[in-house]
Amino acid sequence: MKTIDDFLALVHDEIGLRLTPDAVRHSFDQLPEWDSLHLLTLLTALERQTGQRVPMPQVLEATSLWDIYELTVRSPAA
Repeated sequence: MKTIDDFLALVHDEIGLRLTPDAVRHSFDQLPEWDSLHLLTLLTALERQTGQRVPMPQVLEATSLWDIYELTVRSPAA
């Protein structure tokens, strides 16, 4: 997984949310049907896809899916 489109496909496949690249920058409370269980599901899927551990302290500070994308897909450690 390398691109925002890959990330959005994972969000759709794992959570069922179909989002645009613009919507991924919205805060969690602006996303339709978002809840904390979605976050846990997504983080598990990201770890499985990337083979890397998700940096939980930074994830808990994230305010959007874009922040999580930056931490898990675009970061040099991912």
